[in-house]
Amino acid sequence: MVHRAKASHIGSALSIADIVSVLYGRVMRFNAADPGAADRDRFILSKGHACVAVYAVLAECGFFPRDDLRQYGQDGAILMNHVSHKVRGIEFSTGSLGHGLPFGVGKALAAKRQNKAWRTFVLLSDGEWGEGSNWEACLFASHHKLDNLTAIIDYNKLQSLTTVEQTLSLEPLAEKLRAFGWSVREVDGHDHDELATALASTPWEPGKPNILIAHTTKGKGVSFMENAVKWHYSSPNDEQLAQALSELA
Repeated sequence: MVHRAKASHIGSALSIADIVSVLYGRVMRFNAADPGAADRDRFILSKGHACVAVYAVLAECGFFPRDDLRQYGQDGAILMNHVSHKVRGIEFSTGSLGHGLPFGVGKALAAKRQNKAWRTFVLLSDGEWGEGSNWEACLFASHHKLDNLTAIIDYNKLQSLTTVEQTLSLEPLAEKLRAFGWSVREVDGHDHDELATALASTPWEPGKPNILIAHTTKGKGVSFMENAVKWHYSSPNDEQLAQALSELA
C-alpha cells in the first residue's frame, strides 16, 4: 500500500501490526457484517498516520474486500493517508496527535453511564505523550474510574525526526502513569501471547483505567527499516519493497 501510493509511515505501521492483529484476532468483540453493532468494543487509533496496519487488519477480518486496499492514498480514495471514519469499521478520524485518548475517554464514560458492557481500546504513539491533552484525559479517566478503558502505548522510542528521549523524555513513564491513577502493565509489543494475556484480562484493578506499555521496534520485521528514523517518512522503492516482502514472508 505504502509503496503503491508513494506514501509514508511504514515504520510506524510495522511497529503496531502485532498489537492490532491481537486486538482484532483475540481480544475485541466486533461484527464485520455489522460494524455499528451496539455491543461492539470500540477501537481508536490515535496515531492515525499508522493507518495502513489497521486497514489491512480490517480487510482481513472482512469489513471490506481486500482489493479495496489498492485504493490507499490515491486521489479521491476513502482509504486516506491518515485513518478515516469514512472507512467501514473505523470509529474516529485521527492524524492530529493527542485527540484519540480524550475521545476514547468520552466513549468509556458513555458506556459506564449507560451501564453497557462494551470496552474502549486506544492505541497511541510514544511521541504523542508530548501532548498535554493526553495527560488531561488521564486525570479525567482516573477521576471517573473508567476501568472499561484500555490505552496502549506503542513504545518504539522513535519519533518523526529522532528519538523520544532526545525530543522529550517520558521516563519514568510507568511511574508517572501510576501517579495519575492508572493500572499499568508492560509487555513485549510483538509477543502475541503476552499481548493477548494482558488485553483480554481487563480491568487489572477495579476502578482504575488500564494502560499497557508495549515495547516495540519501529519497522519491525524488515532489517533495513528496524530502529531507523528514516522510515517514518520514506517510501520504499521497487527493490526495497521486494526485499521487505521477502523478509516478512
